[in-house]
This record gives sequence, C-alpha cells and structure tokens, in this order.
Amino acid sequence: MSTAAIYDISVSTLAGDQIKLGEYRGKVLLIVNVASKCGFTSQYAGLEALYKKYSPQGLVVLGFPCNQFGGQEPGNSEEIKKFCDLSYGVTFPIFSKIEVNGEGTHPLYRLLKSECPGILGSEAIKWNFTKFLVDSDGKTISRFASATTPEALESEIVKLLK
Repeated sequence: MSTAAIYDISVSTLAGDQIKLGEYRGKVLLIVNVASKCGFTSQYAGLEALYKKYSPQGLVVLGFPCNQFGGQEPGNSEEIKKFCDLSYGVTFPIFSKIEVNGEGTHPLYRLLKSECPGILGSEAIKWNFTKFLVDSDGKTISRFASATTPEALESEIVKLLK
C-alpha cells in the first residue's frame, strides 16, 4: 500500500460523523487503542500532556476505544466522551469504538498492523494502549507496547516533528 493510504481511511467520531484521516495530512500521528477500565488507562494523562505540548508543532493524538480486551471499554460513545472529559480532560480526538483484531478489524488497524508488525512479526494487538507512530507523510514508523508510557515516546515524536 502507498504511504498515503492512511489518508483514504474513514473513521467515525464519537458524535457519529465520518471523517477521512486525510484531515490530518502533514501531521505526525500517535494512534492508540484506548479503554476506560484498563490498568493502562492512566496513560490518558500522558497522551494529553504530549498532545498539549506538541500539537502546535504538528502532533495529533488519535484515540480509538476498543472493548476487545477483557471488556475494558464497555461504554457507548457518550459515556466514553464523558469519562475522557471528566477523568483526564482529554482534548485530543477520540473516535467511536472499533475492533483492532479479528474479522471485524477496522481498516485503519489492518493498515497499521501490516505496516508495522509487533514482536516476531505478529500483527495482533496484544492489549489496550498499543501505540503507533505515523510520520507527516502517512508512513507508519513504529509500534509500541501497552506498557510503553507516552512519556517514553517523546524523543521519537520530537524527531518526526518538522
């Protein structure tokens, strides 16, 4: 697939509107499958801090709620938005709940996983808060495990910002 393929993918906002990721062309993207009842949920704070610090230079954090790991994102779009707003003051875009593994895998995650497989070439997402870093040309640069904190990605992000 061409590196710009990510920009042709449509995603659904929490409000139910469809947008193309092309709206983020030219930005560095940090794409994360998120959940409100996960041991890593506190990473919302670090993701928000990165977004606030680096969005003026072109970073966009994109959160995709997923309920495929231990049912840790049971809420509907309204509940997810309320949780993110009240618990972490999230201002980066959060989208509608998606699947990241299996037959129902969202096209975005099909692309990310094929461009940047995990350990031993496995494409499966192992848990919530797996992170993908996409450069400003739409190329998936790296993949980080759930345990990798947002703060640990800062130097990688800074290298990609122009």
